[in-house]
Formats: sequence, structure tokens, C-alpha cells
Amino acid sequence: MDQSVLDSSVRIDFSPPILMCLILFSFAPETDTPLVVLANRDEFYARDTQQAGFWDDYPDILAGRDNVAGGTWMGVHRNGRFAAVTNYRDPSEIVPDARSRGELTVNFLSGGFTSKEYLLAVQQAGDQYSGFNLIVYDSDGLGYYSNRSEQGPVSLSSGTYGLSNHLLDTPWSKVVAGKAALNKRLQESRPLDHSLLEILADTEQAPDEALPETGVGMELERILSARCIVSPEYGTRCSTLVKVSSTRSIHFIERTLVPEDLNPAVVLFDIKP
Repeated sequence: MDQSVLDSSVRIDFSPPILMCLILFSFAPETDTPLVVLANRDEFYARDTQQAGFWDDYPDILAGRDNVAGGTWMGVHRNGRFAAVTNYRDPSEIVPDARSRGELTVNFLSGGFTSKEYLLAVQQAGDQYSGFNLIVYDSDGLGYYSNRSEQGPVSLSSGTYGLSNHLLDTPWSKVVAGKAALNKRLQESRPLDHSLLEILADTEQAPDEALPETGVGMELERILSARCIVSPEYGTRCSTLVKVSSTRSIHFIERTLVPEDLNPAVVLFDIKP
């Protein structure tokens, strides 16, 4: 498979980066719920965004939408497909006139290729984008690729994973703590319902000695180190829970934090295959 996989699908104009700061997910392909995802989307509050819903131009896609570039940070398809993207935080490696990273998710959700086929095609076009991490699930396999990693596309095995704005499972404090919290919940007898979103609500910042150095300065590193980011102009705008069952049914909950006056603040979708 070649780059035509991307070029024959949706193309979204360049804009400032879509950001998503934290994704925690469990992959258990031999169980009734092979994929459980918790995610916080962090972005400037002023950036025009649609709440999660089915799209007019892609009626089988359920996702929030970035109205500036037209893509999404995370979404699902009625057939059980899932995709999510985060940026790789390195201000020194921004690609001029880069393609929007938000199209990477849309192209996968709207296509018919496997996760492995798609990530191989993305790898060939990786230099056209600023740094990103991409997770895709096709109901048979879960794959990961970053154009800032020396590895190519990776097929993930069973386990619990964490992803922020570096590579998969980079041990940033919020990734390590978030994975531990998700693992604890998965081992409890409580249902995997909306209460899982509590894991994403922690606003505690990491101590200075645990902060990464990504080129944005210590003050901003502190702000960005929380699972749920709060600052005057930028922060966690919504939290999302996605569960995909072995029968390809999907349970999707999005809770909007900013704007606070959005009604409804919580949207819920149950999709049957």
C-alpha cells in the first residue's frame, strides 16, 4: 500500500496544531471489551470546536470536530473502528506548511484498510506532518505509529498503555499515574461506566524534578504536567470514554469542561453493529 491511501481520501487544509494531551487505554483482544479508552483533549479555549456527534459529510463517523482545520483528535466509525492522534511536543521541529494531523484520524475511520496497512501508508508520508502519535483500531488489531520514533508502525499486544505528547508509554508523571489508576479500576468489580472519567479529572501538577524538558519552558511544563489542565487561555476542554465490545458495539461518552455553559455538557452514544 502506498501514499495514495492518504491522497485518495479526505485532505484537510493546514492550520495550527490539534492537540490532545492524554490518552489512557486498555487492549484486551480476547475479552468481551477489547478496547477501553480514556482521553483528555487539551486545546486553546478560543479554537472553534464542535461537540461530539455524527458528521453530515461522514455520517458513519462519530467524533468531536475541529472547525478550523476540519479534522478530529479522536473518533469512531459505526463499524467498530477507532482512531486518535496527539501531537509530539517539540517546538523546534514544526514542519512548515504541514498537513493537518487531524486528517490522519478521519482518513482511517472513513477508509477500509487494516490498521497495519494504514500505518505503513502514513509512515511513507510522515515527513509531511509535524510530530504526531497515531493510534488506530480496526476491530481485529490495534496499531501505533509516531513520525518522531525510530520504530516504524507497531502492532500492540494485550496491555494497558499511556500516551501524551511524547512517544507511547514515555514515563511522564501523568502517564504513569493515569495508567496505574486505569489498571486499578479494571481490576475492580465496578462497571466500566462514566465514573471512569474521574481518572482524567486530576488537576495536580507534577513536582519540578519530574517535569520533562520539551522546549516550552518550566512554567508551561508545570501547567501541562496535570492530567486535567487548567489555565486562563488553554486547558482540558473535554474528557472522553470509549468502549468497543467484541461484537463491535460502541459506548461513547464525552464530557465538556470548557465552555462551562454548554448544554448538554455530557453527550452519550451507544452504537450497535
